[in-house]
Amino acid sequence: MNTKLYYYLTQRYTVVVVMLLAPLLGFIDRNMVYFFGLAVALLILRGSGFRWARFGFAQKLSLKTGVKSLWISLVLFSVFAIVVDPVLSLIFGPNDLSSLAHVRGDLGGYIAIMLVMWIFAAFGEEFLFRGYYMKALAELLGNRRSSWAYSAVITSLYFGISHAYQGMSGMISVFLWSLCISFIFFKNRTNLWLLVLIHGIGDTIGITLLYTNQDQFLTDWVQQMLRVWLK
Repeated sequence: MNTKLYYYLTQRYTVVVVMLLAPLLGFIDRNMVYFFGLAVALLILRGSGFRWARFGFAQKLSLKTGVKSLWISLVLFSVFAIVVDPVLSLIFGPNDLSSLAHVRGDLGGYIAIMLVMWIFAAFGEEFLFRGYYMKALAELLGNRRSSWAYSAVITSLYFGISHAYQGMSGMISVFLWSLCISFIFFKNRTNLWLLVLIHGIGDTIGITLLYTNQDQFLTDWVQQMLRVWLK
C-alpha cells in the first residue's frame, strides 16, 4: 500500500472528512455511504499490517463473549419490540421495511439475506461504525469519557440517518439502538466481537420474524394496550 496514502488516511481529522464525504456519494447510490467508509477502514487495516486490535478486535472470539452477546441481544430486542418500536410507530407511523419485503415466506430470500446481514451488517457495520468511526472520533476529541460520549451520539445520529429509508420510526429506533450498542462498545472497547454478535443475533431474530410474517405481532398488541390505557 502507498505509504503516503496510509499517512493521510490515519491522520486524526480524516475520519471527519470521510463521514462528511460519504453522504455526498450517497446521491449517486445509497449504498455508497456505507461502502466508501468501509473501503477507507479496510485500507487503514491493510496499511497497518492487518492489526485488527486497532479497530477493537483485541480479544479473541470466545464462548463467554457468545453467551454475553446472547443475553444482551435478547434484552435489547425485548425492550425495542415491546416498548420502543410500538410507541414510535404509534407516534410517527410504522417502520418502513419494504426493502425486506422479498424475505416474507421466501426461504431462498431468507437464507440469502441472512448471509448478507451477517457479513455486511453485523460484521461490516460494527467494524465501520464502532471500530472506525466511533473509535477515531473519540480519539480526535481527546479520548476522554466525555469524548466517547460525544462520539457515541454523533455516530448514532449518523447511523440512524443512514437508515432514513425506513421512515421516521425506523430512523429514530436505529438511532436509539445504536446508542445502546455504542455504550456497550465503550465498556468493551477491546472486544468488538461482542458487538458483532449482538448486532447479528438481533437482526437474525428480526429477519426470522419477517420471514414468518410475525414482525408486527408484538407491535400491534402493545399498541392496542396503549390505546385502551389512554382512553
